[in-house]
Amino acid sequence: MRVLLAPDSFGGSLTAAEAATAMAEGWARAHPADTTVLLPLADGGTGFVEVLHTARGGTRHDVEVTGPLGEPTTATWLELDGTAYVESASACGLHLVPERTPATAAAATSRGVGELVAGALAREPARIVVGLGGSACTDGGAGMLAALGAEPLDDRGHPVPDGGAGLASVTRLVGLPGVRERLAGVELVVAADVDHVLTGPEGAAAVFGPQKGADEDTVAALDAALATWGGVLGEECGLPGLATQPGAGAAGGLGAALAALGATRVPGGELVRDVAGLDAAMERADLVVTGEGALDEQSLHGKLVSVVAARAREHGVPCIALAGQVHIGGNQALEAGLEGAYSVAADAGSVESALADPAARLADLAEGVARRWGNRPPGDGAERSST
Repeated sequence: MRVLLAPDSFGGSLTAAEAATAMAEGWARAHPADTTVLLPLADGGTGFVEVLHTARGGTRHDVEVTGPLGEPTTATWLELDGTAYVESASACGLHLVPERTPATAAAATSRGVGELVAGALAREPARIVVGLGGSACTDGGAGMLAALGAEPLDDRGHPVPDGGAGLASVTRLVGLPGVRERLAGVELVVAADVDHVLTGPEGAAAVFGPQKGADEDTVAALDAALATWGGVLGEECGLPGLATQPGAGAAGGLGAALAALGATRVPGGELVRDVAGLDAAMERADLVVTGEGALDEQSLHGKLVSVVAARAREHGVPCIALAGQVHIGGNQALEAGLEGAYSVAADAGSVESALADPAARLADLAEGVARRWGNRPPGDGAERSST
């Protein structure tokens, strides 16, 4: 039996490559005769550059940029066949803010993403693809634009402070035409893992703010600030409906700022699928195993697991998911194309036990799942489960 292991990263606990390796180890313990093929993937968020570099090579560029809370950090972009792949999470990712509080959620900035894009621009690529996802900021991409030369100002003409909270005082944006001119002749693409809008109940602050440390009051304040910013940004770029565009709320609103620069949006998982060669690998697989840190409602809206499951269904190959935690039911999993969804935390007995040694616990889960699914004749199914 040939098993394709195609997971995303598991939050901040395992990279996609580490997750695939752990799955392979556990599977081999149960069924050493099965062939496991490792194809770690990403959907635009954390691990975007690592996955593409592993699959296709290219030249990695490490750049010192401003981190989400103002401290210097090293971020990464990949130069490959005339395209610059920029990983926004490497500059402003959640993993860079281990102690998340309402104060950090309000202050986190995307300034480092702009510095990373500027570094890529210096190499004169034909195309820049910015991977969005896993950000610590909710600043609507204002920090990124400021780093590129488009400065948000208050009613006194002073630059607004970095961070989403500072956008409450923004009244205008200067320098955007100059930034767009710098990008003239460069195809700008956004690889986004979500289709959320900028504000409101399905906006950046409401949906993603809590995981960044925002409490109820901070979510409300950030949402109001983003509404102000969205109006200013939309007016300046000539897109009054910018804030309601699908994907505008990706990565704390970076999607909106990139749209203001003329970027086109593609699903991150689909882009990585094409570049990494997922379809070709599926043609030779008898089973596909994907996974991520938390399998939930968001996973079913364009994130990598849903992309892998949909492609597996089209290829007629059964697909299952191993996740840190599973928050969807069996019927939801089946509708998404998953014939089974299995939780590391449930298998280990608790979230704490799962996180104590995530690679080992994922390997243990893979071993147990392999005993249900492994070493089967091609086309033979297994019991459907969501645990």
